[in-house]
Amino acid sequence: MRIILLGPTASGKTSLSILLAEELGTSIISVDSRQCYKYLDIGTAKPTSEEMERVSHFNISNLELEEEDSAVKFLERAGEWEQEVLDTSEHVIYAGGSTLHLTGLIQPFDNAPDSNAKNIEALNQRIGEEGIEGLFNQLNEVDPDYIPRMDGMNRQRIIRALDVWMQTGKPFSSFHQEASIQPDSKTIVFGLEWEREKLYERINQRVDEMIEQGLVEEVQSILDKGHSKKLQSLQTVGYREVISYLEGDFTREEMIEKIKTNTRRYAKRQLTWFRRWDFINWSNAEKYSAKEHIDQVFKGLESK
Repeated sequence: MRIILLGPTASGKTSLSILLAEELGTSIISVDSRQCYKYLDIGTAKPTSEEMERVSHFNISNLELEEEDSAVKFLERAGEWEQEVLDTSEHVIYAGGSTLHLTGLIQPFDNAPDSNAKNIEALNQRIGEEGIEGLFNQLNEVDPDYIPRMDGMNRQRIIRALDVWMQTGKPFSSFHQEASIQPDSKTIVFGLEWEREKLYERINQRVDEMIEQGLVEEVQSILDKGHSKKLQSLQTVGYREVISYLEGDFTREEMIEKIKTNTRRYAKRQLTWFRRWDFINWSNAEKYSAKEHIDQVFKGLESK
């Protein structure tokens, strides 16, 4: 059985998924579009080395920063990992909150075309000449429905969406109609929910902890290694703001507040997406203990 544990950022998915994996004797595949990259540790809230010793994880630190990734590429990797896990276990756990990745897991994308190398080259050239904002504005004109689904001004997703539009004349959003998806009989989906203000408090606290753990130093180390600040892997909440701070665009306090604000906005987008899915078995993270969450999962598995 495929068990998907989702929720907004800072909802407690990692810790609960580890406890659940230990109970079931299985492994976890991370459904996070940034935890797959090496060196992005603090800002992506990766499982700690101790947690990864307790339970085997996949899609953690398996890509170089220069590698471009997508939901489609993730699904290809995940299919191989899932089979590996199910060869020795009855269940496999997917845990994370990257919405496009989750959508593809629950119901494969419609047949969007593969990327076109000439289009990709032309779009990257435009970014070099006019910045990402020009492409973002064009995407907003040709496919406004896709804009709320992105993690901010995500370079790779903007390029992918415009590439598909250039090839087909159709909006990229039309290739994944998430409103009508339903999981198959071998998939069950659970979600952790929090009262909105409490979730925002958790997000603010997590950001403070990331700063204390050395997020700024992590980003500086990445740049010192010679990695470009323009890499797709670094175009995400937390890393963008730290890079701007290191370039002198604003103060440390402003950086921290911007990370908190942008993370809350990201969580809001995640919740908007998840609300479309009536098949999620929600569990109140404030009200129930970890054991009670796990009991709910076992009851769900029995009903399957």
